[in-house]
Amino acid sequence: MKLYQKIISPLYPASCRYYPSCSQYSIEAVEKYGIVKGSIKALWRILRCNPFSRGGIDKP
Repeated sequence: MKLYQKIISPLYPASCRYYPSCSQYSIEAVEKYGIVKGSIKALWRILRCNPFSRGGIDKP
């Protein structure tokens, strides 16, 4: 995820609806819950990130 944050993310304007961003959320979720549960939580967060979402603060 940190590779995404350093290389790909700067190429696009900031448009995340949630805080922290999805990539940072993924890192925190894997650190807190482990690789399996953290990855599932990260995937669910990415699926929720869409134009119809209200967004907001969402900590793992």
